[in-house]
Amino acid sequence: MLTLKFIQENKDLVIERLKIKNFQAENLISEILDLDQNRRSIQNTMDSNQAELNKMSKEIGMLFKSGKAEEANQLKEKNTELKETVKSQGDEFSATEKKLNDLLVQIPNLPHESVPAGKSEEDNVEIKSGGVIPELYKGAMPHWDLAKKYDIIDFELGNKLTGAGFPVYKGKGAKLQRALISYFLDKASDAGYNEVMPPLMVNEESGFGTGQLPDKEGQMYHVTADNLYLIPTAEVPVTNMFRNEILNAKDFPQKMTAYTPCFRREAGSYGKDVRGLNRLHQFDKVEIVQVQHPEESYDTLDEMVNHVEGIVKELNLPYRILRLCGGDVSFASALTFDFEVFSVAQEKWLEVSSVSNFESFQANRLKLRYREDGEKKPQLAHTLNGSALALPRILAALLENNQTEKGIIIPEVLRKYINFDIID
Repeated sequence: MLTLKFIQENKDLVIERLKIKNFQAENLISEILDLDQNRRSIQNTMDSNQAELNKMSKEIGMLFKSGKAEEANQLKEKNTELKETVKSQGDEFSATEKKLNDLLVQIPNLPHESVPAGKSEEDNVEIKSGGVIPELYKGAMPHWDLAKKYDIIDFELGNKLTGAGFPVYKGKGAKLQRALISYFLDKASDAGYNEVMPPLMVNEESGFGTGQLPDKEGQMYHVTADNLYLIPTAEVPVTNMFRNEILNAKDFPQKMTAYTPCFRREAGSYGKDVRGLNRLHQFDKVEIVQVQHPEESYDTLDEMVNHVEGIVKELNLPYRILRLCGGDVSFASALTFDFEVFSVAQEKWLEVSSVSNFESFQANRLKLRYREDGEKKPQLAHTLNGSALALPRILAALLENNQTEKGIIIPEVLRKYINFDIID
């Protein structure tokens, strides 16, 4: 959430920068500033009336002490009337402040100056690519057919147990899934991330803190009886570990990693682009999160992008890195890089990671601050996160790209986690 002070001091900048995200903010900003002015006016009147009440109270006491009961009672009546006025003004102030906050949370984060204009993923800019796209044997299969051939993922059984988008991993498929999770976590630990195992459900405060609520409420599974939400990503509970905290500047960076299942309702579309593992309601992911000093956050973003790239390289997958355009950057992000790997049998690029800098946007919602040595006033920190990595499409690409007529070859880097080097 942008701070009100920033909007007041940078009205034109906010309006212009949000046009990159295809968000027309003029009317909303004007309404916010008008509400703030109205709130200040109400506050000033309340303060003046409260001062008058305090003055009256002293005068009433003095009149009673001096035996002027009639005058005191007359003033007491005026005091009572003024109290009702102040109470009414307090209610008006609270309603105005709530409306102001409701409007503030509707404003997206400003895109970084490097974010290109554009309306959709077709306008994203490729900044780097690597790896070699393999040539497969004649008759090579997409991963959903490989899964059935080798009995490693059962989509029909998952549909029976729960519904579409909830696959069952079996045998060597389950072991390969577990190997990927362990490998991703080990890579994060080696890079200095502290591993945590957070809850898989969060409350409304946590959903608001990282920007999922109220913006993405319809995309989350809601446990209505307890008013809890199944997490769409470990970003939510891990980042919220720092909610309402004041850190010392010397303690930056805070680096956390977590493996969790992730749950997303928006996966309910059908067609060739969502077959198999391409889009799921439940999937596994290893997340990396950093809380950083504002002056260091963009160097940290580069570091996190390099971390993800290193993993994709070790898996020997052809990849490309995209700088997301304004129309594709999320509501809360200032700058996002997406990683895609090439799925040879499907002949398409699959998104496997997003790495983002949210600057102070999440921190303002979280009330996550830091204090410099010798300074009294705390400042908002910067938050960043990235998928390192999401498993389904990585697994899809590994199965398809490493298939041979004799079986599916396990990448060298994963073999120490499992006791086989081929699925046959």
